[in-house]
Amino acid sequence: MNKIYLLTFTFCSTIIFSQKRDSVTLISEVRIDAYKKPTSFIASTKSVSVVSENLLSQNPPERLLESVNQIAGARMEERSPGSYRISLRGSTLRSPFGVRNVKVYLDDFILSDASGNTYFNVISPELITRMEIFKGPESGDFGAATGGTVLLQTQNSEQTSANLSVGSYGTFNESVNFSKQFRKHFFQIFQNYYRTDSYREQSAVERKQIFIKDNFQYSKNAELKAMILLSDLDYQTPGGLTLEQMQLDRRQARPKTATVPGAKQQDAGIRNKMILAGISHEFKILPELSHFVLVQGSYVDFENPFITNFENRFETNYAVRSHLNYNQNWGKVSAEWRLGFEGGMNNIFIKNFDNNKGVEGNPQNFDKLKNNSGFFFVSQKFNFNEKLFSDISLSLNSNSYKWEKIFPATENGKTKFKDQFLPNFGLTYLIGKGFSVRGKVGKGNSAPTNEEIRSSNQEFNLNLVPEYGWNKEIGIRKQFGAYLFAEASYFDLRMKDAIVRRQNERGQEFFVNSGETVQKGIEVLLESKNFNFKNDFLSNFKFRFSGSFYHFKFQNYQQGATDFSGNDLTGVPKNTINSLLNFTFFNKLSVDYSHFYTSEIPLNDANTVWSDPNIIGNIQFRYPVQFENTILNLFVQIQNLYNTDYVLGFDINAFGNRYYNPASKRNFVFGVKVNF
Repeated sequence: MNKIYLLTFTFCSTIIFSQKRDSVTLISEVRIDAYKKPTSFIASTKSVSVVSENLLSQNPPERLLESVNQIAGARMEERSPGSYRISLRGSTLRSPFGVRNVKVYLDDFILSDASGNTYFNVISPELITRMEIFKGPESGDFGAATGGTVLLQTQNSEQTSANLSVGSYGTFNESVNFSKQFRKHFFQIFQNYYRTDSYREQSAVERKQIFIKDNFQYSKNAELKAMILLSDLDYQTPGGLTLEQMQLDRRQARPKTATVPGAKQQDAGIRNKMILAGISHEFKILPELSHFVLVQGSYVDFENPFITNFENRFETNYAVRSHLNYNQNWGKVSAEWRLGFEGGMNNIFIKNFDNNKGVEGNPQNFDKLKNNSGFFFVSQKFNFNEKLFSDISLSLNSNSYKWEKIFPATENGKTKFKDQFLPNFGLTYLIGKGFSVRGKVGKGNSAPTNEEIRSSNQEFNLNLVPEYGWNKEIGIRKQFGAYLFAEASYFDLRMKDAIVRRQNERGQEFFVNSGETVQKGIEVLLESKNFNFKNDFLSNFKFRFSGSFYHFKFQNYQQGATDFSGNDLTGVPKNTINSLLNFTFFNKLSVDYSHFYTSEIPLNDANTVWSDPNIIGNIQFRYPVQFENTILNLFVQIQNLYNTDYVLGFDINAFGNRYYNPASKRNFVFGVKVNF
């Protein structure tokens, strides 16, 4: 153990090493898809990060947290096992759970609903083979979101594999993946089952998932894609603790009081059954002209026994996306144009009952909510002599909803937010080979989601309006020789009408527009290629370092008679520093050694309560064993290596000072992945 600590301090917890085969490519040499607007990373005008198979291999079976948190400007939090949220440059200000203000796509298809809410936790981490994370508004391509956009990609090459692992707290995980090219069809079927009792009381998780897709290249100019995702997620929610309760017993669920029962007594949890299916078609009409269209639908059966009520929610979602693409080349100048539309409809029937120890009791409120949103978009890309790259886009965004009270009273109404023109302009100049500078200006807009319009206090908040703001940023990307890549970005986002979470005395949430925020920050990345020592002992290493350094403040923020202007933005750490070291010994044994530093976090708008800073270390050992055409990849993961007391996801602005959701102490995962 002393040697491990020595290595940590020697490298200042800022270097990553990884020996997977795809790590021989620097990120500057990678091409990003950007939802069918491919370009090289070094020439991209966007603030984008790529999560490759290298980083994805660091995750334990249940979550994508470790790989996302290696990205500067991205932060994934776990309030309790199964309950995750994603922050892109501080976007969790309004997310008690789930993913809001971040648009999420799965291959060609749209995972976010029409209101902007995303059930990110229904996705098995093992299904994902690559991620692209776009930080800041990208409204010209992806519509209204001020936080950013995440593109998830599934298997696109032949593979037959099975994964089996067990771990601490009764953890069990198994998955099977079969991907095969059959003439003109690329077919994938993926199945996963995961369960754990978890660290705290009332925090067990069970997830079942099946994913099937068929990519049918029926002609050289046309491809038809179809997919279906079935997910059944059931997880308990232990609830937040006060500091005193956490110090007394970190593993306890939220205890009962004289007037309110506890999480265990009420069997608090989330049960989410979801079916998502869609079909897309891409056709090259002419060498320069192509058309893309997708149609999809989903059904969600959502149950949430909570401390004060039992909620049933039934959702149907429909979405379309279509665009024409035209490109032209004039020798040293090339251009691309895109014209299209994306829209969705979200219908929800919400039923709240008394919660009689996890069983529905007397009815409280029955309501309906219907969201409609969409945007027309046009974009233009220019490439001048492989030196100057521009990306100009504009979208016209609309958003409206209808609401209806059914029981105990009847009432209805509708709200339409003002249509918004959202421009984005980006420019990259290639100074030399592997050396570029870029600038970007864009406007973002994000309407309230269905869970903010009708939150857990069971009231329609008709006063909420969309938040919006302008983002300006500059960046530099530099490749040093064939071995090292560095990137630095500075951004300045000015938000107005920012949506912030509140809690009432019963622990129920509601949301308000909080005035203005000023969000400035620097994000850095440093990584190397895979160094081959040609040595039988230490064979390979690779390093990577990322960090975020933020100055986020409330501005013109008045709450009653109290002025919070100048306070730090709630729930956002000022600094995060992440690293991963990967060594290969004896040309066989891989050791992944990662660290995550998080500075103190303000837990309420008044900045009177702060979290403690922490450093979390993880280590993973991987060893391949080959039998003819079969490879057994054995692995051991140790999470929270230093047995630190910490919290992975706080409840911000929590009533009764119940801010804390303690994360597990040191824990282990043992497993094997078999590639046939």
